[in-house]
Amino acid sequence: MGYRGRINRAFKNAPVITADENSRFVLFSDCHRGNGTHNDNFLKTQHLYFAALKHYYDNGFTYIELGDGDELWENRSMEQIKEIHSNVFWLLSLFYRENRLYMLYGNHDMEKKFNSFSRKNFSTYFCTSSQSFTGLCPDIKFYPGIILKDIRTGASLYITHGHQSSLLNSTLWRLGRFLVRYVWKPLEQIGILDPTNAAKNYTVKKRSEHKLNTWAEENNKILITGHTHRPMLNQAPSLYINTGSCVHPRCITCIEAENGELKLVKWFMGTRSNGNFYLEREVLSTRALNC
Repeated sequence: MGYRGRINRAFKNAPVITADENSRFVLFSDCHRGNGTHNDNFLKTQHLYFAALKHYYDNGFTYIELGDGDELWENRSMEQIKEIHSNVFWLLSLFYRENRLYMLYGNHDMEKKFNSFSRKNFSTYFCTSSQSFTGLCPDIKFYPGIILKDIRTGASLYITHGHQSSLLNSTLWRLGRFLVRYVWKPLEQIGILDPTNAAKNYTVKKRSEHKLNTWAEENNKILITGHTHRPMLNQAPSLYINTGSCVHPRCITCIEAENGELKLVKWFMGTRSNGNFYLEREVLSTRALNC
């Protein structure tokens, strides 16, 4: 099966979420939450992410994670990831309790597509403040894709991770995991990057984006993905959009969807004239959904 078939399959039985004038959605991808070691790329931006997530929770947004939320290729234990980043999972549990949480899986957390894995690892987490296990997201389902439909404009957003553009990252994901875990992870420690990684190799990134954009144009669908870590929100007639990632050394990016409009947003630490740091949200680009 080629990449077109793999993307089609992601949306074959995808749930359809409706949006109206009161709906607010935020789309994040590629957090790659790790186990707290020097290989945990999420450590650099964990405070930015938590502050942004708290903002979206307090302001009534529904959170959609597009996959690769947790780094399960380099790490074997989901329990360790939950323990290190328990504050994040606490906040995600609040979204879940209010029916404001939708989760997709990507290539680096493909195990989440198995119900047995999600039941075992997402029913509870260890809360450090109470020093006890508490409910996380029991019965949550991780999807390959979802469709977000604006009932006012009729516009539909087709949302998936984007790893379907690569055979190694989709059909052969177990081989990809083996190579990352036992070959590229050790080499990364001495500065050698994975040449097959769409986020780290420019040629692979461009090839992946070309395939995703081709699918969007051929199907006349607005396609939102992560995977390549390169944020993108172009004006019409371009149909391909990318949320970016949460592992850039200096910032995180996401897509906000409300009032028939998409916004590509960057969160970063600014510096005041007195040397104090502050959290800043910057809108990089906007796009109206009027079709």
